[in-house]
Amino acid sequence: MRRSPPRRSFVRSALLLATLLLLAPTARSSPPGQGEAAPDAACADAVARRVQQHYDGIRDLRAHFVQTSERVALGSSAAASLQSRGEVVFAKPGRMRWSYQSPAPSLVVSDGRTLWIYDPQAHEVQQLPLGPGYLSGAAIQFLLGEGKLLDEFEVQAHGCGGDEVQLVLLPRRDAEYERLELRADARTGAVRETAVVDLLGNRTTIALSDLRANSKPDPALFRFDPPAGTRVLSLPPAPR
Repeated sequence: MRRSPPRRSFVRSALLLATLLLLAPTARSSPPGQGEAAPDAACADAVARRVQQHYDGIRDLRAHFVQTSERVALGSSAAASLQSRGEVVFAKPGRMRWSYQSPAPSLVVSDGRTLWIYDPQAHEVQQLPLGPGYLSGAAIQFLLGEGKLLDEFEVQAHGCGGDEVQLVLLPRRDAEYERLELRADARTGAVRETAVVDLLGNRTTIALSDLRANSKPDPALFRFDPPAGTRVLSLPPAPR
């Protein structure tokens, strides 16, 4: 049975992960949850500032990705895992292109104002305005290239004293997610893995490879023209 393409729950995760991945000039997969110690406020502040310095220098990012989504069933502690992969391109402000290759081809494109979710096998595309209904104001600011970690998030650090630190970002304002996570190099602030945990405990993690920063992608990558015969569904904005 063919899997359906990403929908609104994915869109929020994709935008949040785009926010995080633009913080990452270098990235690699790293297993979460190992060697963590109690939160360290001084470490959190120092590493967050190093990550911010990297973010300020990144205008665009291109990479292959592996996305792992862990869905927790209601009333159960067991999580079902789904893995997908493809190529992604981000560019400030607010532009992105997720080209999914498996388990089924699909495409998510944003020019910073409009979002398209394209299912080529169904010959259907969903078109909707991109705005704060999908993300907190903090995450929108980061996508626009203007966010500051320490202003927008309460930052906790685990694993201080080692080569890498896990930063847990708790939004200071109401948001559609519980927390964001970054696993970063303790010395340089380079982000090695990103994750978003939603309000139900579902977790989406992205690992990158073949990463290139500031490669000046063609602006046409962030536009979408429906192929002939494609049904276009115009959706209303998500509620704030």
